[in-house]
Amino acid sequence: MSRTWGLTCGTCTLGWRRGATGPHHRGGRTSAKADGRLRPLGIATLEDKIVQRGVVEVLNAIYEVDFRGFSYGFRPGRGQHNALDALVVGITKRRVNWVLDADIRDFFGSLDHDVLRKFLRHRIGDERVGRLVDKWLAAGVVEDGTWTASELGAPQKAAVSPLLANVYLHYVFDLWADRWRRRNTDGDVIIVRFADDFIVGFEHEQDAQQFLTDLRERFAQFGLVLHPDKTRLIEFGRHCAHRRKRHGLGKPETFNFLGFTHIAATAKSGRFWVARITIAKRMRAKLCEIKQEIKRRRHEPVPVQGSWLRSVVQGHLNYYAVPGNTDAVRAFRDQITRHWFKALRRRSQKTRVNWKRMGQLATRWLPPAQIQHPFPEQRLTPAIT
Repeated sequence: MSRTWGLTCGTCTLGWRRGATGPHHRGGRTSAKADGRLRPLGIATLEDKIVQRGVVEVLNAIYEVDFRGFSYGFRPGRGQHNALDALVVGITKRRVNWVLDADIRDFFGSLDHDVLRKFLRHRIGDERVGRLVDKWLAAGVVEDGTWTASELGAPQKAAVSPLLANVYLHYVFDLWADRWRRRNTDGDVIIVRFADDFIVGFEHEQDAQQFLTDLRERFAQFGLVLHPDKTRLIEFGRHCAHRRKRHGLGKPETFNFLGFTHIAATAKSGRFWVARITIAKRMRAKLCEIKQEIKRRRHEPVPVQGSWLRSVVQGHLNYYAVPGNTDAVRAFRDQITRHWFKALRRRSQKTRVNWKRMGQLATRWLPPAQIQHPFPEQRLTPAIT
């Protein structure tokens, strides 16, 4: 049976088919990053997807025994909200005064293939698995009809890539960071990692500074670089507001993680808590995208539009409707209602929808902006590793 391994870059896909004489081209896609740059996506054939998923199932069963508890990305039974809850509970229950908000520059495009092969062979003895992974990594890319070998990186959007990323960071970061905090500090250190996004909290500023210095050296050994503009060490925790006010430094800084801006806040009762608000820039971009789609769909029957918008709003609530984020999710729903109202008003000059009718449509089709998730302490055990 034939197998095809492919990557997409620009307008075409390259695939190597066993037994064939050369590359096969087909239409491809790219994905835009937040800074506007394009990144190639790994578009696998159906056969290849089946093989990759099978390999992932086998390797997951093996590596689940080894992976650390603070690793949450693309693991069975774990997701973004588990990582978010672990972070909140860690900051509130442990003595955290400083937070390292780190970003790895072009992580998926920087994986060293030789190093990754060594990591896999350290744990996996079956050479057939190694050969499959080698072929996926070495598929290369085609741009403007020219094939280029892939000497670095893993194909994004491929089924096997998240697992390969976890394996790479397990050896490069997780084991090292776990050992570092046990050997180099007596203060509290918490770690939460989701794929290539991670947050590290410290009790002492000196420990945080030393960890950051050592981390840069550690990453340099494996071809990884912390983004200089997106990696920050900030004062954050239950005492930061008081300390910054005493020194005339203004309000505590915030940091972003998995779609939420995290804020050191104080409840009405005076209790410290970590508020999580939808990242404003991300919400504006999403609303702009939905607005354009509403315009395109405005001549569809109202029930068809309403059904689609209900799924959009419900999907947003399923992720962002966490305790303390009610205002943001309500604002998202209200903006959807306004965009829908304007689109319906422009459908016809004869039957213009008024706000009373629009309120009835919104009530009928759009889910209410209600919290969908429990408090982190209720869903997560207090023990943070």
